[in-house]
Amino acid sequence: MDDLNPGAYRHTQRAPLCLLVYGVGIALLVAAWLTRNEPPQPFTSILLASVGAVMLVLASAFHHLTVEDEGDRITIRFGPLPLFRRSVQLKDITSVEVGRTTLLEGWGIHMSFRGGWVWNLWGRDCVVLRLQKSLLRVGTDDAENLASFIDHRLRRKSDE
Repeated sequence: MDDLNPGAYRHTQRAPLCLLVYGVGIALLVAAWLTRNEPPQPFTSILLASVGAVMLVLASAFHHLTVEDEGDRITIRFGPLPLFRRSVQLKDITSVEVGRTTLLEGWGIHMSFRGGWVWNLWGRDCVVLRLQKSLLRVGTDDAENLASFIDHRLRRKSDE
């Protein structure tokens, strides 16, 4: 934590939820193959194959969540397929605290009924970033360390 150079913090959270989504995607592709000659073909098998392919893409897009320090910003990205990524400038963060998401907020990327955005992969622990114009809850299994790191960076920036 003493080294506050860019890249001083990087954490990747992995979750088993993607295995379920991979399984559903594969099951839909198998069902598409098995129903390829059944009426009302080819609509049923095309629909099943399309939804299965989308499920496989989403599973690879939400396989893990990485939070990384990039000097003047914190980057949050799902992967390994890099479809969803967000950067937050440190200058836009007014405060940081450890929090918890509710069961209703669930997983994924969406607006919270409590206000602001939720970026969460698994579990309920999160870091709440109060931004100048909004709120962002970043789910992580390393909430204490991430909040401490960002708080340290914010205090260091205000001292400059």
